[in-house]
Amino acid sequence: MCAMRVSRRDFLKASGIATGSLLLPTSAALAAGEVPRFPLRKKVGEVTTICTYCAVGCGQVVGTLAGEVVNIEGDPDHPINQGALCSKGAASLQIINNPKRLTKVLYRAPGASDWEEKDWDWALDRIAQNIKATRDANWIEKTAEGKTVNRTEGIAFVGGSQNTNEECYLWVKALRAMGLVYIEHQARI
Repeated sequence: MCAMRVSRRDFLKASGIATGSLLLPTSAALAAGEVPRFPLRKKVGEVTTICTYCAVGCGQVVGTLAGEVVNIEGDPDHPINQGALCSKGAASLQIINNPKRLTKVLYRAPGASDWEEKDWDWALDRIAQNIKATRDANWIEKTAEGKTVNRTEGIAFVGGSQNTNEECYLWVKALRAMGLVYIEHQARI
């Protein structure tokens, strides 16, 4: 009796051929001129973007259907990643379609133990008031030697890795106008 030895590679080849043959339409259907229909294929819009995770700047293609994000994959035409994504970039869809994602402003007052919902207008006004109060409380007009500096050392800013050059230009202009000197970027920290 002869024992037949099948290598792992031969087993995978045979499995692939068997699975592929199940997916192909029958020759009778092809002879009748029927075009196979795939029920999951829908008209999906595509928008290119940049991954938000790190400073590499990989390109992504975001698929949308009826205004909802339904797929995110690597952009094969992007010069940096050429369609490949790391595990975090490949899981980007989970950020958008996550029931635990915060979509409203939550505020906890000093000394309070509970969070309360606030609207965006209130939150933006509160942020502006806090920036102004901190800036005024820490304003330095002149150094000990009498040199005019007009700055604040009570506020710092850390930029994100996926801000565009244009966004960074506007951020720095606004921050310098407020007198900030501690302006950093996450890639340098």
